[in-house]
Amino acid sequence: MGDTTAAATTEPYLTELAAGVHAFIQPDGGWCLNNAGFVTDGESTLVVDTAATEHRARLLRRRIAESGAPVPRMVVNTHHHGDHTYGNAVFTPEATVIGHTACRSEVLAAGHQLHAVWPEVAYGDIRITPPAVTYRDELTLHVGDIEVRLIHPGVAHTTGDTLVWLPAQRIVFAGDLVFHGGTPFVFMGSLAGSLRALDVLRSLDAVTVVPGHGPVTGPEVYDGIQRYLEFVGALAAEGRAAGRTPLEVAQRADLGPFGELAESERLVANLHRAYAELAGEEPGAPLDPLVGFADMTAMNGGVPMACHA
Repeated sequence: MGDTTAAATTEPYLTELAAGVHAFIQPDGGWCLNNAGFVTDGESTLVVDTAATEHRARLLRRRIAESGAPVPRMVVNTHHHGDHTYGNAVFTPEATVIGHTACRSEVLAAGHQLHAVWPEVAYGDIRITPPAVTYRDELTLHVGDIEVRLIHPGVAHTTGDTLVWLPAQRIVFAGDLVFHGGTPFVFMGSLAGSLRALDVLRSLDAVTVVPGHGPVTGPEVYDGIQRYLEFVGALAAEGRAAGRTPLEVAQRADLGPFGELAESERLVANLHRAYAELAGEEPGAPLDPLVGFADMTAMNGGVPMACHA
């Protein structure tokens, strides 16, 4: 399956999922290495997400052109994080950027967010470019005869997530509601909301799932994510009742099968979100990123997490 494949490569590659539908996969799927994609009917093109650096976004644009697709006229952002939005300006002004209303406000509020966390990365010329067209619940786009439904599943990975659903092709671009091989991350969203979002994903009955990070997969990926999120919830309830901090709970935790997931340090950030929800905080209520990232650094052996882009 694919016009360009990558058996054991670290280079981004295209995978053809259906006629006119491609995923742009960036191994190894770690911090800052997201997936993107595009949909084309040969006359118009829609891009799903961009990339963390100008270089990678321009590579995505070049791969789209090399496939024979016309210049993109639409870019959909699955959420506001910089690895999915920093490259938006590479596609404008020819393309209109589209996203959830909270995605727009969060892009504007976050600014050069990745620069603050990983200042050493060569990002290139990053012009913050939020969605110019926004929606609240659902929005249907058309790329020729290809129907592309944008669905907001509620607060989950972030406050402004979008599922990009192609009903005829039964393909969903899930954004960071799905990490395949990596640890889920709900620090800026909601643990309970992420579980509800899995119900939304299951209701679509997709055959092909493009995760926000990691290789293309199928709907079987949802079960492992659900088990992990339930594991976090149980740890949080027990740890909070015992008066332990999220970091203490995370450091004592037996990850069991979840130890195979990359970015295991995210457990402590997820526990911060779970604690907040147990305390009655609203889904997506801001948590202190300095505390979250400091605790993840502690979980990572005192070494700050590296941006892989």
